[in-house]
Amino acid sequence: MKNKNFVDELNNKSVDELNAQLVEAKKELFNLRFQNATNQLENTARIREVRKNIARIQTVITVKNA
Repeated sequence: MKNKNFVDELNNKSVDELNAQLVEAKKELFNLRFQNATNQLENTARIREVRKNIARIQTVITVKNA
C-alpha cells in the first residue's frame, strides 16, 4: 500500500515538481552510498528503496511527457 500511495502522490504533481523531487532523491542516494562506503550506514535497505523511488519518479515523468 505504501508504494501505491507514493505513486498516487507522484501522479498529482507537476513535471517541474517531479524533477525537483528526482534531484533530491539522487542526492539522498549519493549520501547513502557515501555513508555505506564509510561504514556509517545502519539501514542498508534504504539504498534499495531510494533507487526504486527514483525509478518510479522517472517513470511518471516519462508518462506525463508522452
